Formats: sequence, structure tokens, C-alpha cells
Amino acid sequence: MSLKGRPEGESTPKRVSAEGSPVSLRRITVLVSGRGSNLAALADASLQPGFAGAVTHVVSNRPHAAGLEIACQRGIATAVVEHSDFASREAFDAELARVVDRGEPDLVVLAGFMRVLTDTFVARYEGRLLNIHPSLLPAYPGLHTHRRALADGVKVHGCTVHFVTPAVDVGPIVVQAAVPVLPGDDEATLAARVLEQEHRVLPAAVRWFCAGRLVLDAGHVSVQDAVATVGALLCPPPDPI
Repeated sequence: MSLKGRPEGESTPKRVSAEGSPVSLRRITVLVSGRGSNLAALADASLQPGFAGAVTHVVSNRPHAAGLEIACQRGIATAVVEHSDFASREAFDAELARVVDRGEPDLVVLAGFMRVLTDTFVARYEGRLLNIHPSLLPAYPGLHTHRRALADGVKVHGCTVHFVTPAVDVGPIVVQAAVPVLPGDDEATLAARVLEQEHRVLPAAVRWFCAGRLVLDAGHVSVQDAVATVGALLCPPPDPI
């Protein structure tokens, strides 16, 4: 395990409000395994006025993950816990939890973190562990979601932000975004279209969490003061009358 960036024991991050007074921010730790595009979208969104959280730490299980460089460029503390250094998932998750806890997070976000977490780890962060998944859950949990969607011939695909539970990709849904599957799409074009929406819904979900607007009740999530939307996505659209 390696650690870079801000020292431990740092104070709660703050931002100056429009009125000139300091506002305490929720501390966010992001777990990544790869390119980190969702991390970048979240970190950049967190700088917007009114966003009551700050990405303070990024942890990866891969030492060469591009997401670590994205964090360093933004002055965010980074750590690496290589899963290959541990003989079991339980041992890896125990060390991962120890490193995550050093950041004292109010929220932990899985943004392309390609490890199945143990029940013990998930329980440790119950109610404050979010994941972004590239499908409209409950459809296509797990891997290769775009390939499976294309193979099934679906007309609509998308992404989901959900709370993490011990069962993989079945936790309470916070927000979803749908996109059309177009004629001629392949995995790359469909993935790019979905990723654009991932960059929208993950910051939105985290913003709601940090503002205390997410209500989790009996396995369902509601967003306080959310604006109701009316409409439908038809793909392909019907002929005009």
C-alpha cells in the first residue's frame, strides 16, 4: 500500500459561501481501478457553488490506474492497495477499509472499481456507499453490459447510480439515465453514449447525498424536493401523424 497527497488528520474541508461565511463539506473517498473519467466528472462538479462535498481521497487497487493521475492533477490525496498482494478477498478488504477510514469519509463512491467487495466491507459503509453501473438495473448486472444489451437487441440502454448492498448490483437505485441504442451501434459507440450520461448522474447523486436529500426507506430511494419529469424516450420513434 502506498499513500500520497494530503496528510492524515487534516481538518474538514470548507468552502466560502456566497455570503462570505465558511461552509463545512462532506468528505468523499472515491475508489477506482481504471481511467477515472467518472472521478474527473465528480471532482470537477464538486467545485461548483452549492455542492456540499469535496473529493478528499482516491484509492485504487491498481498502481498504474489513470484515475490516480487525475486525482494528483487536482491535488487529491491518493493511495494504492494492490489486491494481488493479498491471499484472500477478506484480507484485501480489511486493508482497503483501513486505508479508506484514514480519510474519514462521509461517503465512499465506487467509480469503476472492479472488485467485488465482501459483506463485511459493505456493511462497514452501509448507507454511505454508492456505485455507478453501466446499465439500467436490474437489467444486466455484472460485466460486459453493452455487449449483452446489443446481443439482446434492446432499444434503450443506460446507467444507474445505486447504494451498494452485499448482493452485486442490486442495491437501492438513486438515479438512472437512459439512452437510445441506435442502428449500427457497437460496444464502443454505445459505451461512449452511456458514459456521457454517467458523467451527469454520478455527480447529481453525490450532490443529493451531500445535501442530505436522499431518503432511503425499505429498499427504495427518494430525492427530497426533486423536480418531477414527464415524458418518454421512444426508440425508434414512431412516425409522425
